[in-house]
This record gives sequence, C-alpha cells and structure tokens, in this order.
Amino acid sequence: MIIVNLDVMMAKRKISLTDLAARVDITPANLSILKTGKARAIRFSTLERICEELHCQPGDILEYQPDQLPAGDKE
Repeated sequence: MIIVNLDVMMAKRKISLTDLAARVDITPANLSILKTGKARAIRFSTLERICEELHCQPGDILEYQPDQLPAGDKE
C-alpha cells in the first residue's frame, strides 16, 4: 500500500494547495486527488516539480507500507 504524505510536506513548507498547484502547473482538483491518496498514478515529471517546489525527496511524499492481514489470517 502506498501512503501519500503530500499534506504533511505542504504543512511543513507552509504552502497551500492552490499555491502549490499553480507553481507545478497542475489543477487544484488533480493535486487534491493526489494529496488525499485517491490518485492511481503520478507522472514522474509532476512528482519532480512537486519535489522541486517543496525542496524534498520523493520518499518524503510517498511511503510504502505492506498490507496488513486481518488477525488470524495467514499467508
């Protein structure tokens, strides 16, 4: 499972969704979809522009967490 921590990085950098969207040339609606973790994909060029604006690494925005199996289930 991929967790999107874009909201955390935006808060740390004190930048609004509207401002970041304008700076990376993406619609606020599409940035919101990414920020809420509902996006199914992201272009590397978009990720690169976001990282440039937030002065961060892709790993600061995207995090991998293994799926958790319900208690009692085995692989």
